[in-house]
Amino acid sequence: KVQADVKTSYIKSTLLSWALASKRKEIDNHIIRRDSIWDRLIFHKIQDKLGGRVKLVLSGAAPLSADVMSFLRCALGCIVLEGYGQTEAIPISLTLPGDSTLGHVGPPLPGVHIKLVDVPEMNFYAKDGIGEIVTKSQYTMSEYYKQPEKTAGALDSDGWLHTEDIGTWQENGTLKIVDRKKNVFKLSQGEYVATEKIENVYRASSLVGQIFVDGDSTKPCLMAIVVPDDVYLASWGPSNDFPSTVEEFCKAQGAKQLVLNDMIAEGKKAGIMAFEQVKDIFLEANFFTVENGLLTPTMKNKRIALRKKYLDQIQQLYKANGL
Repeated sequence: KVQADVKTSYIKSTLLSWALASKRKEIDNHIIRRDSIWDRLIFHKIQDKLGGRVKLVLSGAAPLSADVMSFLRCALGCIVLEGYGQTEAIPISLTLPGDSTLGHVGPPLPGVHIKLVDVPEMNFYAKDGIGEIVTKSQYTMSEYYKQPEKTAGALDSDGWLHTEDIGTWQENGTLKIVDRKKNVFKLSQGEYVATEKIENVYRASSLVGQIFVDGDSTKPCLMAIVVPDDVYLASWGPSNDFPSTVEEFCKAQGAKQLVLNDMIAEGKKAGIMAFEQVKDIFLEANFFTVENGLLTPTMKNKRIALRKKYLDQIQQLYKANGL
């Protein structure tokens, strides 16, 4: 929301860019503070919303994109760490204080064993440094209560928990989460795509409030359902000859192409491959919520529910593109 707001002003955008660059340089030199000139000019507004005395922030649930993690470290002026775990095994790994590198969830925690195992059907092999993450420790569950079949599907005979997450080892010994195994699928040309990772990239677009990226293994490309960002439209729309409400914006001529172009630009900036870019989008005026069954209580996309709800729209997008 902060970045979306400043994009409406060249001066604000420039000041934020300078502020982030300065703070990133300090963080790389292990300087973490809230009393720089940039904190007093810009970031204090964010810090004050959290009380102004936060010493440590720990993120879990879904992996943060590198851009989001970098912004949080700069804006909050405190140690920001990212952990990885599951209900069945927590904790598994954690980023370390003083490590300013991005895009990973840290090394295994003391007493925790992690290894990658082959996923042949996806062409992921541990020898290549990528595969399904499996873990074992004293924190790992012993069973699902009175569910022996489910337990057998999660724990192997040696006690390793199969997380169903795809991961890869980084050169510095940290673990990077690629995506949930069920969210990775093959396109018709044989390329694998991780839809949650792609959604995180597109969320950097000021025009994107919510997004669901999906595809068909018989098709060569991806499509997306996009809910425009209502806060950004309210300030940006009137001065750019577009409606200020989501409902009217979705109906406006040229709105869909505008959003798609901005998404593609964000994808290129993030370095995602051409086959990972969406081919077309459908603009949705209604938000995904926990109440309508499209988000989990932790605000993640409920992919099965979203796929079922927007099946017709996704198929129409393929048809409209001759696929």
